[in-house]
Amino acid sequence: MPAQVASTPGFALQPSATRQTLATNYITDFNFLNQYLPDTYEKEFERYGNRSVASFLRAVGAEMPSTSDLIKWAEQGRLHTKYVNCASGAAAGADTATITVSDTLIPSSNLSGTARIAFKVGQTVLISDNASSKSNKGIITAVASGANTFDVAYYAAAGQTFASTDTVSCFVYGSEYRKGSEGVIESVEASDSIFSNNPIIIKEKYAVTGSDMAQIGWVEVTTENGATGFLWYIKSEHETRLRFEDYLEMSMIEAVPAETDSGAKATTSVGNKGSEGMFYVIGNRGNVFSGGNPTTLSDFDEIIKRLDKQGAIEENVLFINRQFSFDIDDMLAAQNSYGGGGTSYGLFDNDKEMALNLGFTGFRRGYDFYKTDWKYLNDAALRGGIVGGAINGVLVPAGSTTVYDQVLGKNAKRPFLHVRYRASETEDRRYKTWITGSAGGAQTSSLDAMEVHFLSERALCTLGANNFFLFTN
Repeated sequence: MPAQVASTPGFALQPSATRQTLATNYITDFNFLNQYLPDTYEKEFERYGNRSVASFLRAVGAEMPSTSDLIKWAEQGRLHTKYVNCASGAAAGADTATITVSDTLIPSSNLSGTARIAFKVGQTVLISDNASSKSNKGIITAVASGANTFDVAYYAAAGQTFASTDTVSCFVYGSEYRKGSEGVIESVEASDSIFSNNPIIIKEKYAVTGSDMAQIGWVEVTTENGATGFLWYIKSEHETRLRFEDYLEMSMIEAVPAETDSGAKATTSVGNKGSEGMFYVIGNRGNVFSGGNPTTLSDFDEIIKRLDKQGAIEENVLFINRQFSFDIDDMLAAQNSYGGGGTSYGLFDNDKEMALNLGFTGFRRGYDFYKTDWKYLNDAALRGGIVGGAINGVLVPAGSTTVYDQVLGKNAKRPFLHVRYRASETEDRRYKTWITGSAGGAQTSSLDAMEVHFLSERALCTLGANNFFLFTN
């Protein structure tokens, strides 16, 4: 039976985060009334290491101001049009046919003429059977102005190769006109996809009484951002700040819009509109690999084929949990013909004095893939270990894309992921913090306490979501 990690002792999921000094905040195992003075460690031991998880958006994105409750941007549509749910009204062998298009069509307002489909008379088309190798090339002779059909005359003498019951795909590959003929009647306007998101307000607060601020302890506190000393409230205030900074990132990743008739939409006491976080956007407008991790090259081949159909971004970064990282390492190690049952991969000079490297940082197969562990997906107090709605990783395209910026009034380069925060000449809500009360230097009220307030108003813009991949269970 394979060895297993024992369930006990486990890991704490609810560390003390109270706002005042309590017995549970201090080590009480030492009895100083005893005649024997014990050796004590004054400084806290950081048994969970760096507990903050905020780093993802700083690594892949940027922050820039916004002056509105609504952020909108346009993304380019396809240059060419292809319909994949079409059918012929003619039987096999026919020289001409009327093709009915059942795809979602471009609104007629985007066309200068009255045609509802983006095909024009005189264009040459390739029509291919979706379920077999049968195909035809033909020329469009008519496009119905009030219906989703067009007439085609085939170039082949044998006529139509597929049956009228087959589902076919159609796309234009050129055009052909007779000498002395009139020009093209209709023109097709460029189409854009318009997306939007709205910022949400994120708040946090820490409070400590003036008396507790004057209380010194024997434990020297420490936090990830360098706070030190024997005043316990310093630790609590700094941990509140770190927690708020994590919320700033997690909100942008996890946020979902409040749906109509939902409980969140109906409430009026707190925010009730939500926002479109990265996971939500990729799940709805991006690509999803479900049913576990891709563990073979054939799995990644399917991912690559999908990327070919999207933006074909050359470099991509995989932010993944620990198991996904192991699966990729094992997949790449299996490609070594000398590694079966051995440990030769990862080193070119496997000296006995050297540590064996069993991990990979990336690979190339069609595109460049770099992988890195994402602490947020591993943290036991957050997404680490959850089953329902588990996410194992995300593929993020590297680089930037061109969008129309409403603030600048022109096209600008923007990272695929970036945060827009509310700001103007008089108010900057990127990261606000202020102190109220009458303790700790504050003199704003008669309250015998110090209250530290935190606020931010922001939204995440996920540009080109069709280039992202979400890996779920």
